[in-house]
Amino acid sequence: MGVKVKIHPFIRHIVNNQEIVEVEGKTVGQCLDWLVNRFPETRKWLFKKDGSLNELVDIYINGENAVPGEMAKPVKDGDLLDIVMMITGG
Repeated sequence: MGVKVKIHPFIRHIVNNQEIVEVEGKTVGQCLDWLVNRFPETRKWLFKKDGSLNELVDIYINGENAVPGEMAKPVKDGDLLDIVMMITGG
């Protein structure tokens, strides 16, 4: 068993239309790295060019906002990370 990542509907097409992807890692950052390694196109949606998390992306751990320091937050098997993306445009 690993950490489950709930994928925002806007980017599910990148992960073969999966709502939940199981990943490995001990921190949020490690889990997102695993996701990006498995589905490289997610990088451009989740991260800025400098490697920091996109400001339009929020991460929740078991329903609680991971801010501040979300990338270093510890996670354990069975946890659920929820990727929430704020959609902008006009």
